[in-house]
Amino acid sequence: MPILDVKNIRKRFGRLEVLKDISFSLEKGEVLSIIGSSGSGKTTLLRCLNFLERPDGGSIRVNDEVLLDCADPSTLKESQIRRKRLHFGLVFQSFNLFPQYTALDNVMLAPKLLAHENHTWDSVKQKVHDEAVELFANIGLSDRMSNYPHQLSGGQQQRVAIARALIMHPDILCFDEPTSALDPELTGEVLKVIRKLSEQKRTMIIVTHEMEFARDVADKVIFMDGGRICEQGEPHEVFGNPKEERTKQFLARYNQK
Repeated sequence: MPILDVKNIRKRFGRLEVLKDISFSLEKGEVLSIIGSSGSGKTTLLRCLNFLERPDGGSIRVNDEVLLDCADPSTLKESQIRRKRLHFGLVFQSFNLFPQYTALDNVMLAPKLLAHENHTWDSVKQKVHDEAVELFANIGLSDRMSNYPHQLSGGQQQRVAIARALIMHPDILCFDEPTSALDPELTGEVLKVIRKLSEQKRTMIIVTHEMEFARDVADKVIFMDGGRICEQGEPHEVFGNPKEERTKQFLARYNQK
Protein backbone atom coordinates (compact mmCIF):
# COMPACT_ATOMS: atom_id res chain seq x y z
CA MET A 1 0.00 0.00 0.00
CA PRO A 2 1.55 3.34 -1.01
CA ILE A 3 2.08 5.96 1.68
CA LEU A 4 0.88 8.62 -0.79
CA ASP A 5 -1.68 8.18 -3.54
CA VAL A 6 -2.52 11.21 -5.68
CA LYS A 7 -5.22 10.90 -8.34
CA ASN A 8 -6.33 13.34 -11.03
CA ILE A 9 -5.37 16.56 -9.24
CA ARG A 10 -6.52 19.61 -11.17
CA LYS A 11 -5.97 23.27 -10.37
CA ARG A 12 -6.73 26.45 -12.26
CA PHE A 13 -6.23 30.12 -11.56
CA GLY A 14 -8.93 31.94 -13.48
CA ARG A 15 -8.70 30.73 -17.07
CA LEU A 16 -5.22 29.29 -16.62
CA GLU A 17 -5.21 25.54 -15.96
CA VAL A 18 -2.03 24.96 -13.96
CA LEU A 19 -2.43 21.27 -13.06
CA LYS A 20 -4.09 18.81 -15.42
CA ASP A 21 -5.01 15.41 -13.99
CA ILE A 22 -1.85 14.78 -11.98
CA SER A 23 -1.64 11.20 -10.67
CA PHE A 24 1.20 9.36 -8.97
CA SER A 25 1.95 7.23 -5.91
CA LEU A 26 4.85 6.97 -3.49
CA GLU A 27 5.92 4.11 -1.25
CA LYS A 28 7.16 4.65 2.30
CA GLY A 29 10.87 5.51 2.30
CA GLU A 30 10.97 6.47 -1.37
CA VAL A 31 12.31 9.74 -2.76
CA LEU A 32 10.52 11.38 -5.68
CA SER A 33 12.27 14.07 -7.72
CA ILE A 34 10.05 16.38 -9.76
CA ILE A 35 11.77 18.19 -12.60
CA GLY A 36 10.60 20.53 -15.34
CA SER A 37 10.79 24.07 -16.63
CA SER A 38 9.66 27.05 -14.57
CA GLY A 39 5.90 27.41 -14.86
CA SER A 40 5.26 23.71 -15.43
CA GLY A 41 3.20 23.37 -12.22
CA LYS A 42 5.74 21.78 -9.88
CA THR A 43 5.42 24.28 -7.02
CA THR A 44 1.63 24.45 -7.37
CA LEU A 45 1.51 20.67 -7.00
CA LEU A 46 3.49 20.85 -3.74
CA ARG A 47 1.23 23.64 -2.48
CA CYS A 48 -1.83 21.51 -3.23
CA LEU A 49 -0.36 18.55 -1.37
CA ASN A 50 0.33 20.80 1.63
CA PHE A 51 -3.15 22.40 1.47
CA LEU A 52 -1.71 25.84 0.80
CA GLU A 53 -3.79 25.73 -2.37
CA ARG A 54 -7.07 23.87 -2.76
CA PRO A 55 -7.29 21.66 -5.85
CA ASP A 56 -10.32 21.96 -8.11
CA GLY A 57 -10.50 18.23 -8.65
CA GLY A 58 -8.95 14.93 -7.67
CA SER A 59 -8.03 13.17 -4.45
CA ILE A 60 -5.12 12.78 -2.01
CA ARG A 61 -4.62 9.77 0.28
CA VAL A 62 -1.91 9.31 2.91
CA ASN A 63 -1.56 5.91 4.63
CA ASP A 64 -4.89 4.99 3.03
CA GLU A 65 -6.61 7.92 4.79
CA VAL A 66 -8.55 10.20 2.46
CA LEU A 67 -7.21 13.69 3.11
CA LEU A 68 -8.93 15.26 0.15
CA ASP A 69 -11.60 14.16 -2.28
CA CYS A 70 -12.94 17.05 -4.30
CA ALA A 71 -16.11 15.04 -4.96
CA ASP A 72 -16.75 14.82 -1.20
CA PRO A 73 -17.50 18.21 0.41
CA SER A 74 -16.81 16.83 3.91
CA THR A 75 -13.09 16.63 3.08
CA LEU A 76 -12.94 20.32 2.13
CA LYS A 77 -13.73 21.85 5.53
CA GLU A 78 -11.33 24.57 6.67
CA SER A 79 -11.51 23.28 10.24
CA GLN A 80 -9.74 20.07 9.13
CA ILE A 81 -7.03 21.65 6.99
CA ARG A 82 -4.47 22.24 9.76
CA ARG A 83 -4.61 18.62 10.92
CA LYS A 84 -4.31 17.32 7.35
CA ARG A 85 -1.35 19.59 6.69
CA LEU A 86 0.59 17.84 9.47
CA HIS A 87 1.04 14.82 7.19
CA PHE A 88 3.38 16.93 5.06
CA GLY A 89 6.41 19.04 5.88
CA LEU A 90 7.30 21.74 3.36
CA VAL A 91 10.73 23.35 3.06
CA PHE A 92 10.43 26.54 1.04
CA GLN A 93 13.08 27.94 -1.29
CA SER A 94 13.13 31.25 0.64
CA PHE A 95 13.68 29.75 4.16
CA ASN A 96 10.78 31.72 5.79
CA LEU A 97 12.38 31.77 9.24
CA PHE A 98 11.00 34.25 11.79
CA PRO A 99 13.69 36.93 12.20
CA GLN A 100 12.74 37.76 15.81
CA TYR A 101 13.39 34.19 17.01
CA THR A 102 16.64 32.29 17.45
CA ALA A 103 17.31 29.25 15.29
CA LEU A 104 16.31 27.00 18.20
CA ASP A 105 13.08 28.91 18.82
CA ASN A 106 12.23 28.76 15.11
CA VAL A 107 12.49 24.98 15.18
CA MET A 108 10.51 24.61 18.41
CA LEU A 109 7.77 27.10 17.51
CA ALA A 110 5.32 24.84 15.64
CA PRO A 111 5.25 21.98 18.20
CA LYS A 112 5.03 24.62 20.93
CA LEU A 113 1.96 26.24 19.38
CA LEU A 114 0.35 22.86 18.78
CA ALA A 115 1.00 21.79 22.37
CA HIS A 116 -0.45 25.05 23.70
CA GLU A 117 -3.61 24.36 21.70
CA ASN A 118 -3.84 20.95 23.35
CA HIS A 119 -2.79 22.31 26.80
CA THR A 120 0.16 19.91 26.92
CA TRP A 121 3.16 22.25 26.59
CA ASP A 122 4.37 21.91 30.17
CA SER A 123 4.50 18.14 29.86
CA VAL A 124 6.22 18.00 26.45
CA LYS A 125 8.49 21.08 26.63
CA GLN A 126 11.64 19.18 27.60
CA LYS A 127 11.04 16.46 25.03
CA VAL A 128 10.59 19.02 22.24
CA HIS A 129 13.73 20.88 23.34
CA ASP A 130 15.81 17.69 23.43
CA GLU A 131 14.56 16.64 20.01
CA ALA A 132 15.38 20.07 18.56
CA VAL A 133 18.90 19.88 19.99
CA GLU A 134 19.35 16.45 18.40
CA LEU A 135 18.14 17.77 15.05
CA PHE A 136 20.67 20.62 15.20
CA ALA A 137 23.39 18.05 15.79
CA ASN A 138 22.20 16.04 12.78
CA ILE A 139 22.31 19.07 10.47
CA GLY A 140 25.71 20.16 11.78
CA LEU A 141 24.56 23.37 13.49
CA SER A 142 24.83 22.64 17.21
CA ASP A 143 26.93 25.78 17.63
CA ARG A 144 24.34 27.99 15.91
CA MET A 145 21.19 27.26 17.94
CA SER A 146 21.22 30.64 19.72
CA ASN A 147 21.88 32.62 16.54
CA TYR A 148 19.19 34.69 14.85
CA PRO A 149 18.48 34.14 11.14
CA HIS A 150 20.39 37.27 10.08
CA GLN A 151 23.49 35.80 11.75
CA LEU A 152 23.33 32.65 9.61
CA SER A 153 24.36 32.03 6.02
CA GLY A 154 21.72 31.07 3.49
CA GLY A 155 22.78 27.44 3.64
CA GLN A 156 22.57 27.44 7.43
CA GLN A 157 19.12 29.05 7.34
CA GLN A 158 17.89 26.40 4.93
CA ARG A 159 19.21 23.63 7.18
CA VAL A 160 17.32 25.21 10.11
CA ALA A 161 14.20 25.23 7.92
CA ILE A 162 14.71 21.50 7.28
CA ALA A 163 14.97 20.85 11.03
CA ARG A 164 11.81 22.90 11.57
CA ALA A 165 9.93 20.64 9.16
CA LEU A 166 11.37 17.43 10.62
CA ILE A 167 10.41 18.18 14.21
CA MET A 168 6.72 17.84 13.27
CA HIS A 169 7.32 14.22 12.18
CA PRO A 170 5.63 14.52 8.78
CA ASP A 171 4.82 11.39 6.80
CA ILE A 172 6.19 13.08 3.69
CA LEU A 173 8.86 15.78 3.55
CA CYS A 174 8.56 18.17 0.58
CA PHE A 175 11.24 20.46 -0.80
CA ASP A 176 10.45 23.31 -3.17
CA GLU A 177 13.70 24.22 -4.97
CA PRO A 178 15.65 24.04 -1.69
CA THR A 179 18.88 25.40 -3.20
CA SER A 180 17.59 27.99 -5.68
CA ALA A 181 18.13 30.93 -3.29
CA LEU A 182 21.67 29.85 -2.41
CA ASP A 183 25.07 30.70 -3.82
CA PRO A 184 26.58 27.67 -5.60
CA GLU A 185 29.16 27.15 -2.84
CA LEU A 186 26.37 26.84 -0.23
CA THR A 187 24.24 24.45 -2.27
CA GLY A 188 26.36 21.43 -1.39
CA GLU A 189 25.78 21.64 2.37
CA VAL A 190 21.98 21.58 1.91
CA LEU A 191 22.09 18.75 -0.62
CA LYS A 192 24.29 16.79 1.80
CA VAL A 193 21.57 17.01 4.48
CA ILE A 194 18.88 15.91 2.01
CA ARG A 195 21.05 13.03 0.83
CA LYS A 196 21.51 11.94 4.46
CA LEU A 197 17.72 11.99 4.93
CA SER A 198 17.30 9.78 1.85
CA GLU A 199 19.80 7.31 3.31
CA GLN A 200 17.64 7.25 6.45
CA LYS A 201 14.69 6.26 4.21
CA ARG A 202 12.70 9.44 4.75
CA THR A 203 9.81 9.68 2.34
CA MET A 204 10.45 12.83 0.31
CA ILE A 205 9.27 14.82 -2.69
CA ILE A 206 11.93 17.13 -4.10
CA VAL A 207 11.23 19.79 -6.71
CA THR A 208 14.64 20.74 -8.05
CA HIS A 209 16.65 22.09 -10.97
CA GLU A 210 19.71 20.17 -9.76
CA MET A 211 19.54 17.44 -12.39
CA GLU A 212 22.51 15.39 -11.21
CA PHE A 213 21.20 15.44 -7.65
CA ALA A 214 17.66 14.57 -8.78
CA ARG A 215 19.01 11.57 -10.67
CA ASP A 216 21.29 10.34 -7.89
CA VAL A 217 19.02 10.72 -4.85
CA ALA A 218 15.63 9.69 -6.27
CA ASP A 219 13.86 6.36 -6.49
CA LYS A 220 11.36 7.88 -8.94
CA VAL A 221 11.43 10.89 -11.23
CA ILE A 222 8.54 12.88 -12.66
CA PHE A 223 9.03 15.30 -15.53
CA MET A 224 6.28 17.93 -15.71
CA ASP A 225 5.50 20.13 -18.68
CA GLY A 226 2.57 22.48 -19.17
CA GLY A 227 0.78 21.31 -16.04
CA ARG A 228 0.94 17.64 -16.97
CA ILE A 229 3.11 14.69 -16.07
CA CYS A 230 4.91 14.20 -19.36
CA GLU A 231 7.01 11.26 -18.18
CA GLN A 232 7.69 9.32 -14.99
CA GLY A 233 9.79 6.35 -14.03
CA GLU A 234 13.00 5.30 -12.34
CA PRO A 235 15.95 7.72 -12.70
CA HIS A 236 17.86 5.52 -15.15
CA GLU A 237 14.77 5.40 -17.37
CA VAL A 238 13.88 9.10 -17.35
CA PHE A 239 17.45 10.41 -17.49
CA GLY A 240 19.11 7.60 -19.42
CA ASN A 241 16.41 6.63 -21.91
CA PRO A 242 13.56 9.16 -21.99
CA LYS A 243 10.63 8.11 -24.16
CA GLU A 244 8.94 11.47 -24.75
CA GLU A 245 10.42 14.01 -27.15
CA ARG A 246 9.68 16.87 -24.75
CA THR A 247 11.68 15.12 -22.00
CA LYS A 248 14.58 14.62 -24.39
CA GLN A 249 14.54 18.34 -25.28
CA PHE A 250 14.47 19.41 -21.64
CA LEU A 251 17.31 17.10 -20.56
CA ALA A 252 19.41 17.98 -23.61
CA ARG A 253 19.28 21.62 -22.57
CA TYR A 254 20.61 20.77 -19.11
CA ASN A 255 23.24 18.40 -20.44
CA GLN A 256 24.67 21.26 -22.47
CA LYS A 257 25.28 23.37 -19.33
